[in-house]
Amino acid sequence: MFNQSSNYIRNIVTTFSLNDIQNMDLALKLARQGMQGVGVNPMVGCVIEKEGNIIAQGYHQTFGEAHGEINALEQINHQAKDATLYVTLEPCSHQGKTPPCAQAVINSGVSKVIIATLDPNPLVNGKGLAMLRNSGIEVEVGLLEQQAQQLNRGFIKRMKTGIPFVTCKIAMSLDGKTSMHSGESKWITGPSARVDAQKLRSQNQAIMTGSGTILSDNPSMTVRLNGVDTSPIRIIIDSRNQIIDKTLNIFSIDTPTQIFNANNAKLNSAGKIDLEDVLLQLGGQGINTVLLEAGPGLTGAMIQSNFIDEFIIYTAPVLMGSDANSMAHLSITSMTDKINLAISDMRMIDQDIRITASIK
Repeated sequence: MFNQSSNYIRNIVTTFSLNDIQNMDLALKLARQGMQGVGVNPMVGCVIEKEGNIIAQGYHQTFGEAHGEINALEQINHQAKDATLYVTLEPCSHQGKTPPCAQAVINSGVSKVIIATLDPNPLVNGKGLAMLRNSGIEVEVGLLEQQAQQLNRGFIKRMKTGIPFVTCKIAMSLDGKTSMHSGESKWITGPSARVDAQKLRSQNQAIMTGSGTILSDNPSMTVRLNGVDTSPIRIIIDSRNQIIDKTLNIFSIDTPTQIFNANNAKLNSAGKIDLEDVLLQLGGQGINTVLLEAGPGLTGAMIQSNFIDEFIIYTAPVLMGSDANSMAHLSITSMTDKINLAISDMRMIDQDIRITASIK
């Protein structure tokens, strides 16, 4: 249920009860429901329990509106005397778009707060915890911390480094090819894998590709799923200022498009767009997560610059031959220079294989 090793659960139980674990697990599930709406903010879920009964629950639904703790407290008119509050991220301690949640929690009368993980935002980072403890509330931290950090990994990375969490999505054949020599690539994987890839798009705030992909495929780069009304913003890397045709599908009104070229981004020594500068600009805009769906040139450059945090690789049971294009242009001349990946998940999606991996 909790996607943890038995040893990890055993270690938690020495500090937290099974009931605590179940309540925080519910809070994490609630938090995930805010994925489409919280924007630059982290996803936060909250559960309030009293005398063994859950009396309120909530999550942060929309950027600029009430956070998870407030949405839960409003269900009980902010009256939580002697209750225990479970929250997936440290309550904020500062005035932002909304008042500080830590003060609302204090005012509600709760006797205990259990926090999954601290907030890396410098405006918070321990301050909310201190407010709660200084008011006499018992506070414990670290319950299902790994899951909470995984949930908000993009927000956490942006707070710590200034750049978003980057996932590289690749659809390839068993012999590692992503398109024919002509550029033809529809379709390598089957319908089920393509639907899964659409879900992956919907989980990211931005989708990035290069000008070559735009000019050869004219993609829309939007989410095509029933029940999903929004798409990530489109980011185009255009070192040669080639994207000038405003009738291209990326200029549809479905979602905004940003084109990075020599006019608005730094160039590196090779005359290419400085990818770190682009990522820093995106981080400055509050973008936590980027999905890279690009050709071998941009994919290779992102790998060599160590900007990819995770790969999602859909592998189809087909062979495309030696003339087809590989997944990335990488200059590797010896086995000692090979790039090793750590696989964290592998599963079948109909006839295709979905691999989740990161560079070791």
